[in-house]
Amino acid sequence: MMSKQLESYQENAIKTASGPQLTLMLYNGCIRFIKQGMKELANKNYEEKNRNLQRAQDIIRELMITLDPKYEISKNMMALYDYIYHLLQQGNIKNDSKQIEEALGLVTEFRDTWKEAMKIEAKKYVQGAKV
Repeated sequence: MMSKQLESYQENAIKTASGPQLTLMLYNGCIRFIKQGMKELANKNYEEKNRNLQRAQDIIRELMITLDPKYEISKNMMALYDYIYHLLQQGNIKNDSKQIEEALGLVTEFRDTWKEAMKIEAKKYVQGAKV
């Protein structure tokens, strides 16, 4: 029963989230799957490690798809996402925790930067509404 309620809540949160909020959710999900993959690698549970790291790779692919190519920064982000994807893929194949940790560090950095940008935009919006 509780699981059904949680699923319903999560589905509703996704449906009502703004674009920036969805991106933040993707980053957070990616981080969660990478951390879980690292835990499973440490426990030598390779099937679950693989499943979690593939889910993280799926999220990186989704982030790549959502980039708008008309902006110069998108080209830079594409290259960085491609690098993260490569790290996750190779870390998964080779059971290399260093590559997985590097991917985690980059995704965490992107997430933190994204959160800060969202705060700045929200502040601008609130200040603009007061004028």
